[in-house]
Amino acid sequence: MSKEDLRRDAFEYHRSPKPGKISVHPSKPCLTQRDLALAYTPGVAEPCLAIAENPDLADEFTSRANLVGVITNGTAVLGLGNIGALAGKPVMEGKGVLFKRFADIDVFDIELNENDPMAFVDTVARMEPTFGGINLEDIKAPECFVIEEELKKRMNIPVLHDDQHGTAVIMAAAFLNALILQKKQIEDVTIVCLGAGAAGFACMKLIEQLGVKHDNILFLDRKGVISKDRDEEMPPHKAYFATSRPERTLAEAMKGADVFVGLSEGNCVTAEMLKSMAPRPIVFAMANPTPEIGYDLAMSTRNDLIMATGRSDHPNQVNNVLGFPFLFRGALDVRATSFNEEMKVAAVHALARLAREDVPQSVLKAYGATELRFGPTYILPKPFDPRLIEVVPLAVAKAATETGVARKPLIDAKAYAQELVGRIDSSRLFMRIISDKAKSRPTRLVLPEGEDETIIRAAIEMKEAGIAEPMLIGRKSVIEQICEHGKLETGNIEIVDPTVDNSRFASLSDAYYFDRKRHGVLRSDAATTLRNDMNLLGAMLVRQGFADTMLSGRTAHYPNVLRPLLKVLGHDNTGRHHQVFGMYIMVMEKGVYFLTDCTVNVEMNAGQLAQLAELAADTATSLGCPARVGMLSFSNFGSVDHPETRKVAEATRLLHERRPDLVVDGEMQADTAVNDVILKQYPFSKLKEPANVLVFPTMQAGNIAYKLLRELGGGTAIGPILLGLPQQAHVLQTGASVDDIVNMAAIAAARAADK
Repeated sequence: MSKEDLRRDAFEYHRSPKPGKISVHPSKPCLTQRDLALAYTPGVAEPCLAIAENPDLADEFTSRANLVGVITNGTAVLGLGNIGALAGKPVMEGKGVLFKRFADIDVFDIELNENDPMAFVDTVARMEPTFGGINLEDIKAPECFVIEEELKKRMNIPVLHDDQHGTAVIMAAAFLNALILQKKQIEDVTIVCLGAGAAGFACMKLIEQLGVKHDNILFLDRKGVISKDRDEEMPPHKAYFATSRPERTLAEAMKGADVFVGLSEGNCVTAEMLKSMAPRPIVFAMANPTPEIGYDLAMSTRNDLIMATGRSDHPNQVNNVLGFPFLFRGALDVRATSFNEEMKVAAVHALARLAREDVPQSVLKAYGATELRFGPTYILPKPFDPRLIEVVPLAVAKAATETGVARKPLIDAKAYAQELVGRIDSSRLFMRIISDKAKSRPTRLVLPEGEDETIIRAAIEMKEAGIAEPMLIGRKSVIEQICEHGKLETGNIEIVDPTVDNSRFASLSDAYYFDRKRHGVLRSDAATTLRNDMNLLGAMLVRQGFADTMLSGRTAHYPNVLRPLLKVLGHDNTGRHHQVFGMYIMVMEKGVYFLTDCTVNVEMNAGQLAQLAELAADTATSLGCPARVGMLSFSNFGSVDHPETRKVAEATRLLHERRPDLVVDGEMQADTAVNDVILKQYPFSKLKEPANVLVFPTMQAGNIAYKLLRELGGGTAIGPILLGLPQQAHVLQTGASVDDIVNMAAIAAARAADK
């Protein structure tokens, strides 16, 4: 993209459809006179009086505990310099977007026209009643040191200058991992830090706390190595790292150094300097947009180095978004009174550990990568790694609690981790609960599309997560070839090779013949049919008890997978056929909803609707969501007399008669079912809370609804889930991703465990 194209696109992004990047949205309804009376006068007086009596109640009655002030004076904005407070506002709004996107933290950006440090401090300190924390941003050194220290003394909420400590936390995590890979001991390495500003000082202080020896750090500014014999008065942060060593220039400092940390300007490190470093050097060239030495030049100069930059187009980007949202999330949640060193160190170790763990497929997909593995080009997690939100804040909250700065100490770490997951992605929280249920009992899950790489990756992931014991159907030689090409390790995952004769295959062939002999199947054809139809083979494995459940359909059309399932699993041992239905789970911001029938039955009578509602309700309850069933139509409790509405009303009557234990009512319109304000207009209804199981009168209605919710409502669709089969099996969406498959595996395993 050319500079002119970037400029045009950036202008359009910030201008349309409305100016700016953030806005304020009410978190409470304000639709009626009653709402208004509670939101403002006279109702608002009650929480005001309560807070006056007990200030801690502000966290309960206001948004303060989740509100951070992003505050600047615009004296050091990105790489733009002193452009002023107003010109820095787009950056501060952008910071607010990142806080919200990555940690669900609300932000007010504050731009102050004030260059006097103490006047700046006075102004910010007076805003303590407004905020749960303060993020100082883009303030030049050395004033930033004075401002942060004074605010930390005067304020009883966490204060963090992100340009210092956010950068330091990320850099330190990368540093620890690079030491592991380069086989260097932290107490032995020598460090050259070029850039004696706020970030450089914070980075060196933090790695010193991690174990780097003070005398092993050479700190450089534009004049060279900061030495004790300089003929000038130095600010405290420079004086702290002033050395008695003889090196004076960057070139001299680099000779034999183990680590270079650059936070200065581009192209100031030469290839010769790099060559002079110790074996297996670590180079963090973090000047932006141009690093101290270009990535390509550095890598071509030394093939034994590990390099990180501040750029996203090179490996190992030192990106502050890995730090500040999660540091504040953990601090806010325990109502920390400050950020102490232990909290920052905890974040460092959490980030470093996460980078050493296996990377989930969702991250690979987000970055278009086939592999990310701890090594020289992967020493930090990626910003869109969904595990960050549960790992880093938890570590910070634990450290705050252990060091006594938490006003609301962490008690239940596991519950807090689940809460963190749900803040950003409610579908992940729901799936975490389902996965825990699935892990309670080992479930054998057969995957007929075993020669598909995505299926293999999903099998590996579900096996490692303990969700299920996968069984891949496919030719062993083909599966091994795919694994070799994709660098996949299936471990001890069972492969069911249809080309191999064994006693199990013979028993499956016999069982299929006896089951289908009056449907045109000859004994001589049974084995051939199973060898040629992997879905039939998978279904027979389930039917005969060799597997507990089955997933298929990623590479086939839905009807082509459903037919063999119904053929083999659609009847019980007595020969009675079962009605089968399709359901989707929609995970929305407001909660989890079960929508049915979305995929199987085009038309249903009252009896079938009642059966469907019963199955869906029992499934929802078994998955940890107590069912409240809404039988949907275009009428509210007889307001329209029509054959379609009478059908739904009759289905509701049958349910009341058959299952008095179920919370179910209808017929009702969709908004009545999910809106408690409308629902209260019908006090006779058995539904006292909004429905979470929505039964549609036709497949057409259900299919349209779930797709609209997915595309326009921001919902996550999990499914389709088959209801009504005597034994468990489910059909995947065509083209399902690894995450989709693993989610469905968890659902299938959890339901099979119930059986």
